[in-house]
Amino acid sequence: GNGDRLCFNVGRELYFYIYKGVRKAADLSKPIDKRIYKGTQPTCHDFNHLTATAESVSLLVGFSAGQVQLIDPIKKETSKLFNEERLIDKSRVTCVKWVPGSESLFLVAHSSGNMYLYNVEHTCGTTAPHYQLLKQGESFAVHTCKSKSTRNPLLKWTVGEGALNEFAFSPDGKFLACVSQDGFLRVFNFDSVELHGTMKSYFGGLLCVCWSPDGKYIVTGGEDDLVTVWSFVDCRVIARGHGHKSWVSVVAFDPYTTSVEESDPMEFSGSDEDFQDLHFGRDRANSTQSRLSKRNSTDSRPVSVTYRFGSVGQDTQLCLWDLTEDILFPHQPLSRARTHTNVMNATSPPAGSGGTNPGSNGNSITTPGNSVPPPLPRSNSLPHSAVSNAGSKSSVMDGAIASGVSKFATLSLHDRKERHHEKDHKRNHSMGHISSKSSDKLNLVTKTKTDPAKTLGTPLCPRMEDVPLLEPLICKKIAHERLTVLIFLEDCIVTACQEGFICTWARPGKVGLLSSQNQANSPSGTVV
Repeated sequence: GNGDRLCFNVGRELYFYIYKGVRKAADLSKPIDKRIYKGTQPTCHDFNHLTATAESVSLLVGFSAGQVQLIDPIKKETSKLFNEERLIDKSRVTCVKWVPGSESLFLVAHSSGNMYLYNVEHTCGTTAPHYQLLKQGESFAVHTCKSKSTRNPLLKWTVGEGALNEFAFSPDGKFLACVSQDGFLRVFNFDSVELHGTMKSYFGGLLCVCWSPDGKYIVTGGEDDLVTVWSFVDCRVIARGHGHKSWVSVVAFDPYTTSVEESDPMEFSGSDEDFQDLHFGRDRANSTQSRLSKRNSTDSRPVSVTYRFGSVGQDTQLCLWDLTEDILFPHQPLSRARTHTNVMNATSPPAGSGGTNPGSNGNSITTPGNSVPPPLPRSNSLPHSAVSNAGSKSSVMDGAIASGVSKFATLSLHDRKERHHEKDHKRNHSMGHISSKSSDKLNLVTKTKTDPAKTLGTPLCPRMEDVPLLEPLICKKIAHERLTVLIFLEDCIVTACQEGFICTWARPGKVGLLSSQNQANSPSGTVV
């Protein structure tokens, strides 16, 4: 109904609006709440979905000088200010999130590389906290706060080197994925404070992270311009995606398009309408998780899985990706109904599919369930998008094998290396001058710096030719400034850019609901 609220920050200002999605643009002249800060500016925020009602909402706001504020923008209350005297951490807040399932616990990450666990009921004290080591491991340490009475922070995590750029809780709330400026993804068991697994970026820092709806896969993005898919169960990289031309700032799974289908092996033949019907047998997000859990337990017909995720970057582009069974389970035979490449989507969009914006050609976000990215001959010869690729020679070749098993996924390792040896990976030529964004080396756990040359080619960071390379289903320039937000909702996708445009893109099939656009000079936004 009218339950959605939108919060965004621009410069020193924070705005809070009723959000109507695809139905109507927000009335920018009537914010529910607007705050202007002096001496510091908001950098990130998070709603508590557990306690949110129509009359009240708990909103955490992180600031550039290290403080965290708890406010209720509906009741216009400023509840509390944490780290007010900056005795806990003086560096910028990079990420703040409520602990899943908790009304009072929240986690805050800083550019110092530290994370702190707070309880809204406790004070922060008038002196700097004293810490006691709780647990230490490879490149991380966790301390408890030593004091006579319970005070914030409850825990201090020191993770990796340089800034801790983002973290994300698993869907069940038990695990925590962190990405840092040192290029590492680290996944922890949150309660037992154990390191579950790690991964290293191909190049540079990792900037963003997200979990699949079932918690089986993690996707990261960063300064190597790649999206990287990591298996939580196997603790290994299973694919990389190359479509962005600059740093990837946000990655997010689309729970409404992630599909699980029980499909009989069948060969496709028929009209566009039949092809469209094939795709719309997918389940919606509310049952996605339970269906995904059936994936490995079913004994009858094969269950086919397609995960959809998106990414936005500093290159102003939105990319959509499908993670399909030929990538997830390369040693299992594919259902033939699922092996049509996105070449077919690009050349013959299903009838009646609506575009995502007024100038769309109708196939930007179509038939999400079953597309398989075509194989790539070389890692550095990617077309800009699947659509522009439709008429090229390699696509026609790939289209010829569309009714068979995806060629790239079934290549032997030797074959793949043969195809890659003719051109080395040259993606780094434009990045050599970039230095680490954070010079803050406080509280380093270990002085031994990881040599990138030693991790390349290991399970931590496989070579480009050793893992499948995904191509985006669509890669579209949607802004003039770098993109900072990507949120998937049931009937739309929300994006925002540094220039201050928050755009609502209607999903295909939402009749007569074209994109509405709010300008608010907003570098970041979130939807509750």
